[in-house]
Amino acid sequence: MEGIFGLILLGAGALVFGLVIFTTFIPIPLYLEAAACGARIGLLDLFLMRFRGIPPSIIVKAMIMLTKANVPGADKAQLENHFLSGGNVQLVVDALISASKANLPLDFNTATAIDLAGRNVLQAVQMCVTPKVIKTDLVENMAKNGIQVKARAQITVKANIQKLVGGAGEETILARVGEGICTRIGSCTNHAEVLENPDSISEAVESRDLGKDTAFEILSIDIADVDVGRNVGAGLQIEQAEADKSIAEAKAAQRVANARALKEEMFAKEQEMRAKLVESEAMIPQAIGHAMRAGNLGVMDYYKLKNVEADTDMRSSISKLGTDLDLDGNS
Repeated sequence: MEGIFGLILLGAGALVFGLVIFTTFIPIPLYLEAAACGARIGLLDLFLMRFRGIPPSIIVKAMIMLTKANVPGADKAQLENHFLSGGNVQLVVDALISASKANLPLDFNTATAIDLAGRNVLQAVQMCVTPKVIKTDLVENMAKNGIQVKARAQITVKANIQKLVGGAGEETILARVGEGICTRIGSCTNHAEVLENPDSISEAVESRDLGKDTAFEILSIDIADVDVGRNVGAGLQIEQAEADKSIAEAKAAQRVANARALKEEMFAKEQEMRAKLVESEAMIPQAIGHAMRAGNLGVMDYYKLKNVEADTDMRSSISKLGTDLDLDGNS
């Protein structure tokens, strides 16, 4: 009896151990849950998911949600492949269900491509249903009259699901709108044109097809704030006038320096000529003495030369005296 009882206990233990191993690798509760919800997943499929490193609960939950929401186009193998590719299965399923309820054209392949591209596919679907408002930074530019104008815009966009993969993001939209605002302000003859009609900015920007090649469709561009800045043109004119003044002063100083240098040069030449004249006059007596000794100049010739010099000096004195008297009479 004791042997039979021991065999019974051993068999019971082996049965319990087998059940534990079986339920560990084959989650019976998940299988029953999937079967009750109409999701077709076999016990062998659940068992093989363990060996592939896929949590069965994720796939079972996704299949149940897609089945209950009546969303076609995704099967167990596709969900497993997306999980093994590093994608977010639950996010893709939520996006497919939301898109189906909103009648948006989103299939499983597109959703998984968006998810693997690093974008939030569920948020993109929500942006298709409820457009998003993004704001630009304060954009500054100068009108043609030199007055600075500052403007800020609100952009209402909705996601373009078909261009989420490869399409430009919000930064491109903001940059393009900012560029359009700058262009419009700069083309205005007077800053009052912008202040009187801010809608002209949004109309000009919207006509540029700024949503091209982006992941969004621009619904509207509204100017949220317009303000007048400083008089840039006047400031530039003042700076130019100061620069012209500095240039003129520098040129005048250069001319004064050139004149001073020329005057000093002429004075130096005059002194040089005077020195040469004094030197030449000092040589005259020697030349006269040499001529007299050589017999080339007689005594009478010498006296005639002296008379000529005296007559010349007298004429110079009379001329100078007449000039002085004339000046005194005029004064």
